[in-house]
Amino acid sequence: MARGWRTVTTKSMHRGVGRGQHLRARLDRTVAAALLGLLWAAGHAPSVDIAATAGAPERRARQPRAERRPERLDMVEQQLMARDITDPRVIDAIRRVPRDRFVPATQRAAAYEDRPLPIGYRQTISQPYIVAFMTQALQLTEDTRVLEIGTGSGYQTAVLAELASQVYSIEIVPELAARARETLADLGHANVETRVGDGYQGWPDAAPFDAIIVTAAPDHVPAPLLAQLAPGGRMVIPVGQDRQSLTLITRDDDGLTRRNLLPVLFVPMTGEAERR
Repeated sequence: MARGWRTVTTKSMHRGVGRGQHLRARLDRTVAAALLGLLWAAGHAPSVDIAATAGAPERRARQPRAERRPERLDMVEQQLMARDITDPRVIDAIRRVPRDRFVPATQRAAAYEDRPLPIGYRQTISQPYIVAFMTQALQLTEDTRVLEIGTGSGYQTAVLAELASQVYSIEIVPELAARARETLADLGHANVETRVGDGYQGWPDAAPFDAIIVTAAPDHVPAPLLAQLAPGGRMVIPVGQDRQSLTLITRDDDGLTRRNLLPVLFVPMTGEAERR
């Protein structure tokens, strides 16, 4: 145990369109409008973009967050609220974030199941309950600045971004970092800054942080992360090798307090953590 710690048990545009093509486009729009008028009059109009049906320039479609929403709501109710996830902000955040967008195509059918899933490069996306539990333990507010060690798929990052002011996230696997960055940007999470690198040393130039979350397990708590935890801050980190414990560390005027929350099984932290 570190000295001074207290341990608590428990665009494409169309060009060169000829006159005949213009006339056909106008006719198409006229016919489409007439059909829609009839359907509206009957009280069951479909959702149609007339310009799109008439050959308007294609736009890059973004998958709406409403897609698979019933599965998300069931996941929240059955896997989180039925256990001990009670923070309404955490519950609402997980309702909003589409977990299926953060897993490989081969795993999307299982995206809302109560288990971790492989995301490649010997890494996983955490079980939804664990994501919620760790997030709840951080007690985030709208003003919180968060450091995340292990971006992974970006799902935990997205949940944090829904709740905090700013999220700084480090990922050691470049391919995962690139994929997560693209997905987070596509979903509109503008308050996330990502970096490729070894998370053991944290992010000193952005420290201190009100909250730190670690999503891979070292066999000890990295000292640089403790140094970057702000007064009143909270860190959640899995610690151990064969037997791991999800650990909450808080800093107050009397120093650091360490509390073991529950047994877990995370992928090991790689890089400098393995050499210490």
